[in-house]
Amino acid sequence: MTQPAPGVSGPVVWTRFVAIGDSFTEGMCDDDPSFGHDGEFAGWADRLAAQLSEIARSEGLDFGYANLAVRGRKLADVVGPQLEDALALQPDLVSIVGGGNDILRPKADLDGLAARLEAAVARIRATGADVLMATPVDPADAPLVKATRGRAAIHTANIWSIARRNGAHVIDQWGLHALRDWRMWAEDRIHMTTEGHRRVSLAALEALGHTPAETDWAVPLDPAPPIGRRETLQANAQWAKEYVGPWVHRRLTGRSSGDHRQAKRPDVAPLDRPLD
Repeated sequence: MTQPAPGVSGPVVWTRFVAIGDSFTEGMCDDDPSFGHDGEFAGWADRLAAQLSEIARSEGLDFGYANLAVRGRKLADVVGPQLEDALALQPDLVSIVGGGNDILRPKADLDGLAARLEAAVARIRATGADVLMATPVDPADAPLVKATRGRAAIHTANIWSIARRNGAHVIDQWGLHALRDWRMWAEDRIHMTTEGHRRVSLAALEALGHTPAETDWAVPLDPAPPIGRRETLQANAQWAKEYVGPWVHRRLTGRSSGDHRQAKRPDVAPLDRPLD
């Protein structure tokens, strides 16, 4: 990584960024065609990489990016095979976001998750690379998922503690109230829309010490028109049929949405489409 010049304070400029994680970092459901790579979703990490690429380019530096995240992966996969592959790429910045699929399960071992996550962060930091983490979004308003709010809150507290002890950066999604607007979420109510991913990428850039050119990312949208009770019930029933049922079936049959999927950007390479 390139550090600020001696005696000059300022944010770090990174040149090799590797992202690991689950569907959130893979980029579901950001289908912005201007950012998509080989027909894949874009996502906050791709968008952040585009911004970091521009910063590196302004300093006359080459920039490369890999995204090893795969939907459906639990933390053991993220801190296991994904981390091994990430470190082999010799990054100077690693984003590691995992545990969301674990805490959906009622018997999640939160202390165990924290210990594994911290060991992974410490291992990355020992190479000299910087680390970017992210808290969950507060699920207080989410149907069904709000039952996990206590577990998500503990996971959030653990992330902040891990970051403090290891000198890592954190995207504070829990405190980003704009993300609690359902217009930031796709029809499955689990993954963000393009707008949600855009805002997270800007929050990430600020978490890394840079000032985003766009300043609206933390500002909530104007209030949405009210929805009647009948429409709400119909929408909830349709959502349960299309998304909850298949999710439960996969859990019961030991399958994952990411089965047989490979990383969309397995090697550190320049971005196809830098920011305009």
